[in-house]
Amino acid sequence: MATERSLKQKEVVREAILEAAKTIVLKEGWQAVSMRKIADAIGYSLPVVYNHFENKDAILEEFVKQGFAMLGKTMAIAKAKSQVPAQQLTDMAIAYFEFAFLQREYYQMMFGLGMPSCERVSQIPEIGNYATIVIGTIQALSKVEKVEEKTILKYHTFWSILHGLSSINMVNMTATPNEMQQHVLLDAVQGFIKNINN
Repeated sequence: MATERSLKQKEVVREAILEAAKTIVLKEGWQAVSMRKIADAIGYSLPVVYNHFENKDAILEEFVKQGFAMLGKTMAIAKAKSQVPAQQLTDMAIAYFEFAFLQREYYQMMFGLGMPSCERVSQIPEIGNYATIVIGTIQALSKVEKVEEKTILKYHTFWSILHGLSSINMVNMTATPNEMQQHVLLDAVQGFIKNINN
């Protein structure tokens, strides 16, 4: 019983640390986050914060995991709307674009250091799961039996289109995407689908 209570307390403190970090990010940006600032915000000593997270990068990694878990779920739901691979990719592109704006703070932390490398993808299961969903659809659309080097190339091209458009619009906007931005996204995705086997 005491162990269960202590585990619950540990989880409460962990969530408070993440919430405090997120609040600082939203107000002042990721660079402003420090272990000391988080400790002050939650009213605990600095060692308590270090007891949960080794350093600031470990906190960022947690946000990356949570963000990609949400993005993976979003993409899986979008993919399930249709059985046609081309339509699945279109629905997934729209869902991705919307996710970037609805979960803006997560999105910015997920990509704070640029696109995740292949090594990072293999280390973080949540990124790997997202990749599997998209690669499976591209493979089906390309009509290849197994994932080839070209499939991976197309996956990175598709992701670059989505991330590039999301990032460009995020810099210029405070609201949700407008009709013109949606048209640009669909135009880029339709061009990608049309040239999938080139």
